[in-house]
Amino acid sequence: MAEFEDVKLKQLNLPDKKKMITIAIIVIGLIIVFTGLYTVNPEEMGVIQRFGKYLNKTEPGLHFKIPFGVDKLTKVKVKQVYKEEFGYRTLKAGVKTQYSRRGYDYESVMLTGDLNIADVEWIVQYRINDPQKYLFNVRNVEETIRDLSESIMRQVIGDRSVDEVIVLNRKEIADAAHQKLATALDKYETGIEIVTVNLQNVNPPEKVKPAFNEVNSAKQEKERIINQAWQKYNEIIPEARGKAKQTVEEAEGYAINRVNRATGDASRFTQIYKKYRNAKTVTRKRMYLETMQNILPKVEKIYIVDEEQKGILPLLNLDKGGK
Repeated sequence: MAEFEDVKLKQLNLPDKKKMITIAIIVIGLIIVFTGLYTVNPEEMGVIQRFGKYLNKTEPGLHFKIPFGVDKLTKVKVKQVYKEEFGYRTLKAGVKTQYSRRGYDYESVMLTGDLNIADVEWIVQYRINDPQKYLFNVRNVEETIRDLSESIMRQVIGDRSVDEVIVLNRKEIADAAHQKLATALDKYETGIEIVTVNLQNVNPPEKVKPAFNEVNSAKQEKERIINQAWQKYNEIIPEARGKAKQTVEEAEGYAINRVNRATGDASRFTQIYKKYRNAKTVTRKRMYLETMQNILPKVEKIYIVDEEQKGILPLLNLDKGGK
C-alpha cells in the first residue's frame, strides 16, 4: 500500500517538474534575447569586449552578443562633433548665448614672439573616427586634447608678433594649430579627428587695451597717410612720364625733320653746283632770277636806281595791291 502511494505521488509531481523546467527555459531564453540582442543607432558604432578583451566593432543595426557578462558592449558616437573651449565657457547656447563670468586667464593669456602679451580664446571641434583607439589607447582623451591644444597654441602664438596674432594672421594661426594638433593626436593614436580650430576673440589684456588702441590708431593714421601719398604718386608720376615721353617723341620728330631737310638741301646744293660747273653764266642768271621771283612778291615798294640819275625815281603803278 505504501509503495502504491509513493508511485502515485511521483506521478503527481512529474508535471510540476516539467512546468518548472519549461518556465526556466523560457526565462533563460528571454534573458538571452533581452541581454544578447542589441541595437546600434545610425550615428553610433558598437565596440564588443569579450572577457574584457577587445573583440570587434559593429556597424549600425541589430546585433547579438553573448550575455551573462561574457561580451560587453560600448556604444561610441562617431558622427557627433564634440567641442572644447579655451579661455571661456558657454553656459547656455541660443539666441542670447550665456557665458561664464569666471576668468580663464590661465588658459588664454600667452606670450607672443616679440615679448608682448595676448589674450587668446579659441575652440577645438573634433569627432571620433576610430572607437577602438579612442577607448583603449588613451586613458582620458578629453584631457589629452585640452593639454595638447593649449601647448600647441602657445607654441604657435610664441612664433609670431602681437600684431600678427591680434590683427594680421589669425586664420594662419588657426590653420597651423589645426595641423599640429591633428599630427600629435595621430602620433598618440587617440582615434580622434580634428574638425576645426577657430580663434574666437584675440585681444590685448584689459590693463593695456587703451595703450594698444592708441598704437593701433597711430598705425592706421600712418597707413592712411602712406596711402594718400601713393595716390598722389600714382596721379602725378604717370602724367609726368607721359609728358616726358611726348616731349622726347616731339624732339625726335623735330630732329628727323631737320636732318631730312638738311639732307635735301645738301642734295639740292650738290645738284646746283654740278650744273654751275658745267654752265656758270646760265646757272648764275637762273639762280638770280629764281631768287628775285621769291623776293619781289614780298616787297611792298619797288624803286629803280639809275647810276646816271641824281635822284630816285619810283616805279609807278607797281605798288602792292595796285595802289
